[in-house]
Amino acid sequence: MQPIVYIVIAVCTGLVAGLVFALISQAKIKNKTIEIEQAKAKALDEAQREAESLKKEAHVEAKDIVYQAKAEAEKEVRERRSELNHLDKRLRQKEESFDKKFEQIERREQELNRREKDYTSKERAIQEKDNTFNKLIKEQTEMLQKISGLSSEEAKQELLRKIEEESRFEGARLAKKIEDEARENADKKAKEIIGFSIQRYASDYVTDATVTSVNLPNDEMKGRIIGREGRNIRALEAATGVDLIVDDTPETVTLSAFDPVRREIARLSLERLITDGRIHPTRIEEIVEKVKKEVETYIREEGEKAVFDFGLSGIHPELVRLIGRLKYRTSYGQNVLQHSREVAYLAGMMAGELRVDVKLSKRAGILHDIGKAIDHEVEGSHQEIGANMAKKLGENNKVTNAILVHHGEGDPITVEAALVAAADALSAARPGVRKESIENYLKRLEKLEQMALSYKGVEKCYAIQAGREIRIIVKPEDVTDEISSMISRELAKKIESEMTYPGQIKVTVIRESRYVEYAK
Repeated sequence: MQPIVYIVIAVCTGLVAGLVFALISQAKIKNKTIEIEQAKAKALDEAQREAESLKKEAHVEAKDIVYQAKAEAEKEVRERRSELNHLDKRLRQKEESFDKKFEQIERREQELNRREKDYTSKERAIQEKDNTFNKLIKEQTEMLQKISGLSSEEAKQELLRKIEEESRFEGARLAKKIEDEARENADKKAKEIIGFSIQRYASDYVTDATVTSVNLPNDEMKGRIIGREGRNIRALEAATGVDLIVDDTPETVTLSAFDPVRREIARLSLERLITDGRIHPTRIEEIVEKVKKEVETYIREEGEKAVFDFGLSGIHPELVRLIGRLKYRTSYGQNVLQHSREVAYLAGMMAGELRVDVKLSKRAGILHDIGKAIDHEVEGSHQEIGANMAKKLGENNKVTNAILVHHGEGDPITVEAALVAAADALSAARPGVRKESIENYLKRLEKLEQMALSYKGVEKCYAIQAGREIRIIVKPEDVTDEISSMISRELAKKIESEMTYPGQIKVTVIRESRYVEYAK
């Protein structure tokens, strides 16, 4: 009986325990459900708050974007408005410039019409004088036949001689008058253009010599440069083609050579050898070869820089290299590359004033002395050498003609060629830009005065302004104004044909009458 009781008790206990466990589990589940609901509500609130925050931030960002877009739009409008104002100002300036140019053209047209009328009236006067001369010839022929008893042929020759003298005098007077009128206008315009060009371009100048001095750290270095039995100095002279002069001058070696490129190679090589300290024939040859390549690269860069500075294109690479070689070429002490740059600048400026081809003027100006880069290698004058080289390397006839005639040895076929010649003379004639030996200078002055004194009626003459002007004083009773004009013109042509000189020489003939009386 007792076991059954125990079993019943155990079952009841188990049921009670299960019921309690079920109640506890249900309570936990209910609590979990409440917690989940609370978490859901809390998460929903947080999500709503975050959504509101994001909405506010997006609204603020949208406002910022709109404000920035508006600011950029207003800035762009201001820039466009400023640009339009600038363009409007430029258009007004161009319109004013066109109006001024139109007025200048009208004035020139009026001046040409006036000159045309003057020349027409002069032609009529010449025709009337011809009729007068014909009538005079007829009258003198009849008179001579009646009075002198000369034959018709002899009388004709005598009459022609007299008429020739009178015609020559009258022609000289008329030529002087026309020449004075032409010069009055041409000189004024030419001076304006040249003065304007010089004002716009002002360049320094330096003079170069045919020797270069290299400073040494000490006099002991001279012995190392000479080497054992002179092998080092012989190797350096053979490699560079330059004479090394080692004399008593302290801490100095002199390099002498006519070719400036070789002299520069020798200078750089010697300086590097001194710095390196290893001076022997093999090292000398290595350094010289390396310096040659560097100098050649530098020459090409100088040529390319000159071409680039003037905005030129299509120039053959060999011509560019020759332009660079002019860096080491001098003429009367003037650096030829610097001179060529000046000529290109001046010719371009004058071309701009005259409204002709500026690019062509600059191209011909930078190439006008290209023959001097190889004139020691090729026979002929530097003008002919340069023109032939330019033609061979693809330059057109206008450029080659400007190169050929820039010293007046031929007729220019373009205005640009004449401008290059003028710019060349202008660059070379600047005071102090060129130098020459005192002996040649004195000989040139002496020859100038001798040529002037060879004319009949010349009383005195003086070569002044370093030989750039010759002033001639003539006897007023023997020489008329017309003959004075002829003397100046003929002497100028004679100087051009018989003398060699830099720049130009001005010939001035002075004729004056003085009357002196003494009151006693």
